[in-house]
Amino acid sequence: MRTGTPADTGGLERRLGVFDAVLIGLGSMIGAGIFVALAPAAGAAGSGLLPALAVAAAVAYCNATSSARLAARHPASGGTYVYGRERLGAFWGHLAGWGFVAGKTASCAAMALTVGTYLWPAQAHAVAVAAVAALTAVNYAGVQKSAWLTRTIVAVVLTVLAATVTVCLAGGADGRALPAVGSGTGAGGVLQAAGLLFFAFAGYARIATLGEEVRDPARTIPRAIPLALAITLAVYAAVAVAVLAALGPDRLAQSTAPLVEAVRAAGAPALAPVVRAGAAVAALGSLLALILGVSRTTLAMARDRHLPHALAAVHPRFHVPHRAELAVGAVVAAVAGTADVRGAIGFSSFGVLVYYAIANAAAWTLTPGENRPPRVVPVLGAAGCLVLACTLPAASVAVGAAVLALGAASYGLRRAAGRA
Repeated sequence: MRTGTPADTGGLERRLGVFDAVLIGLGSMIGAGIFVALAPAAGAAGSGLLPALAVAAAVAYCNATSSARLAARHPASGGTYVYGRERLGAFWGHLAGWGFVAGKTASCAAMALTVGTYLWPAQAHAVAVAAVAALTAVNYAGVQKSAWLTRTIVAVVLTVLAATVTVCLAGGADGRALPAVGSGTGAGGVLQAAGLLFFAFAGYARIATLGEEVRDPARTIPRAIPLALAITLAVYAAVAVAVLAALGPDRLAQSTAPLVEAVRAAGAPALAPVVRAGAAVAALGSLLALILGVSRTTLAMARDRHLPHALAAVHPRFHVPHRAELAVGAVVAAVAGTADVRGAIGFSSFGVLVYYAIANAAAWTLTPGENRPPRVVPVLGAAGCLVLACTLPAASVAVGAAVLALGAASYGLRRAAGRA
């Protein structure tokens, strides 16, 4: 079992406590879900949006529990890449890492484009690339600086969301009479919406992938992950109810900026610019945490030569995987220059759901002495991940499966080259 190495021997430095770890998870989850995933999820589920949110939260809880127990046992950078490698074998670790890096690269691009869309729609791609460059530089300067920036971003976003919920529930919104929950919605639509909403819940992975930079990981990670998830679920539920009340499911599904439209419908157009600014700040926070997590998984895979070994270097002054961060930033910038926001969500969800299915399989192998979760947790988590992955839009499933097949092929080629 690998537990990381101290900073003075080339490893990463343990600086983050529970509070900072929770904030990094919140910065990722809230930024992605509130401003991006509600509209396409409403398009799939209609009035079944709230049941879909509950399904996504239940699967996320199982994944969070499994991830927390595994992270406490294997407190090294890489998350499920490490857990799969140590508990299931090298191939499953490689596949998990590949799915995570590919899926979360798409997430990074979606968040960068969200920033561009809200700040300067006519130049969304250019703004997205600039945002990626700026936040890559922040991460390069050290994880503690990233944590402090995330703390500020989360405070701003929660304030904006609180104002939005208050206005929507107290004002004269057009769609105040909510339709019967789930009326006219099939199970397939609810499950597809849950898969899309899972994209937003997956931010707690940032906490696990920072296992080598967390103080007392056996205590910190199992506390931080459920706390971040619970806070996010409460925020999601409040905002979803408020926006559904203001717009109704049909108008919500068609909206490109649903929270902005909701405050206007509630009779508070003066709040719209504040909500736009809050959306941009939230997306920046999500992008910051996402780049942080992807670079750490890249580091772990490079250490084992599943990716170029040069990416495993740790900066002697800043104690960060600087080459991995620069490489991830360059790839994300390239994708953000050409990608579509909504198209990235389904692809990202597929990759991340596969990643967590492997995490749950790894958690099944924990022994009672390793503080394994109740057996039902990894079973429901793995089954839920696979069902939600298969009910995503067909294009997302096809592209995601092709990318995973490419990852499996790269593993086979590397193994064959090693034996030659």
